[in-house]
Amino acid sequence: MSETKNGSIGWIDLTVPDAASLKGFYERVAGWSVEPVNMDGYSDYCMHPAGSDKPVAGICHARGSNADLPAQWLIYITVPDLEESLRQCRAAKGEVLTKIKPAGEGRCAVIRDPAGAVCALYEATAPQENPNTAA
Repeated sequence: MSETKNGSIGWIDLTVPDAASLKGFYERVAGWSVEPVNMDGYSDYCMHPAGSDKPVAGICHARGSNADLPAQWLIYITVPDLEESLRQCRAAKGEVLTKIKPAGEGRCAVIRDPAGAVCALYEATAPQENPNTAA
């Protein structure tokens, strides 16, 4: 995730059946460069603006933990407590569409709001304390 401030949009990605064939479309249309990301037997892709080493989006295959994601651009909103946000989603008549799953250096779940819009909620994992530096 590029942004981990609570309430911010920390990432956006697109999950499709064949990410390898679609990445070229966004290279041409948006001018993005592609960085393959090894996914244990295949590659998903981080997409970078021209001249930047910081990715702005991902294009992913609908496989593994992404198999149940819809084929649409999906934003990831950073939250401090994923379980509490999922409880609040249900209480506010939203729907939780996926189980909690690992995502980058945290975890996420996909939700649908009462109007039908879909997004993901992302909780960054707290950095582990290094036992060699603990007092």
